[in-house]
Amino acid sequence: MRHLGWVLCLVLLIQQQDFQIQVQAGDGFIRTRGVHFLMNGTPYYLNGFNAYWLMYMASDPSQRAKVSTAFREASSRGLTVARTWAFSDGGYRPLQYSPGFYNQQMFEGLDFVVAEARRYGIRLILSLVNNYESFGGKKQYVNWARSRGQYLSSEDDFFRNPVVKGFYKNHVKTVLNRYNKFTGVVYKNDPTIMAWELMNEPRCTSDPSGRTIQAWITEMASFVKSIDGNHLLEAGLEGFYGQTTPWRKRLNPGYNIGTDFIANNQIRGIDFATVHSYPDQWLSGSNEQTQLSFLNNWLGAHIQDAQNSLRKPVLLTEFGKSWKDPGFSTYQRDQLFKAVYYQIYSSARRGGAAAGGLFWQLLTEGMDSFRDGYDIVLSQSPSTANVIAQQSHKLDQIRRMFARNMARWKIPNRSKGIGN
Repeated sequence: MRHLGWVLCLVLLIQQQDFQIQVQAGDGFIRTRGVHFLMNGTPYYLNGFNAYWLMYMASDPSQRAKVSTAFREASSRGLTVARTWAFSDGGYRPLQYSPGFYNQQMFEGLDFVVAEARRYGIRLILSLVNNYESFGGKKQYVNWARSRGQYLSSEDDFFRNPVVKGFYKNHVKTVLNRYNKFTGVVYKNDPTIMAWELMNEPRCTSDPSGRTIQAWITEMASFVKSIDGNHLLEAGLEGFYGQTTPWRKRLNPGYNIGTDFIANNQIRGIDFATVHSYPDQWLSGSNEQTQLSFLNNWLGAHIQDAQNSLRKPVLLTEFGKSWKDPGFSTYQRDQLFKAVYYQIYSSARRGGAAAGGLFWQLLTEGMDSFRDGYDIVLSQSPSTANVIAQQSHKLDQIRRMFARNMARWKIPNRSKGIGN
């Protein structure tokens, strides 16, 4: 009974926000309405993880068991969403080895990832290009254009040059229209995929005004939606504030990279906001209390702005603490995870905009070469795994309670059919 009051509040909030619960949503795709995600007509909350390496590992059939193990271990702790790369441009074992030309073995690795995610009940957020040089990124796209006679002075011409933008759009179209050899379902029709991400951490330091990235997101969001009306879309932002909210810029940890949390996420076609948080990197040299204080202020501001200004859900799509930090202890990492999860849960139980978090990053045993300090092997990190599982359970309680009481209070469907 102690949950009844806030569940009723959630129902009333949904009524006030004019949710039109449609069982077209029974198709399994995640959708948004106001500040909530919906799955099959009821609010959806998630606990998740990053595993950028999934396609790379799955492209080698002898290594696919690691993908299966990661999904199985994640699922056993209640994790339901994975964020991973749907790109690898040029270089060693690429997905796209030249503009418009693809390594089918790597694509079949991504097919396997999608199929295994479905098998374990895990949704995917698929990122479409990197801001950084690893796995090609915007630098590779710019170099491809240079090799075709384009004079480009900066990697940031990725966002401006029509030839480069054409290469990127072709990649988007190719991935969204990919026929999965394991499931027989085209990616754009597969509800296993929760959302597309335009770019991992877009940055354009050559234009701190934010106009370049604003224009790029606007153009690319429209392009993605012209191909795929089923899936959600997000921009891949870290959450730095820009010119739209100068009073919020004091929260930025000294970065001015040409993005704007408010303006970028207000773009039509961007369905939800994202935030990253790495206090140990951004405030390196500061003590634990300073880092936790920053984290709480950073998350609190973004959740509030998603709720009141954007009127869209927000996910914390990257966070973590490195075991390479001086004086690191597992206790410190667990405290950071608890602080993140408390902010998310507190918002979710009030019907707020925060719907989940995805830690960086999940590995499984036998992957030492992928360890970057932020890695977590659940079987080797029992205390952190327990913190993660507790959060999964708490968010699932909210979802279940809401679903159970939704029918009881019979929210009316105010949507109109044709001819009404």
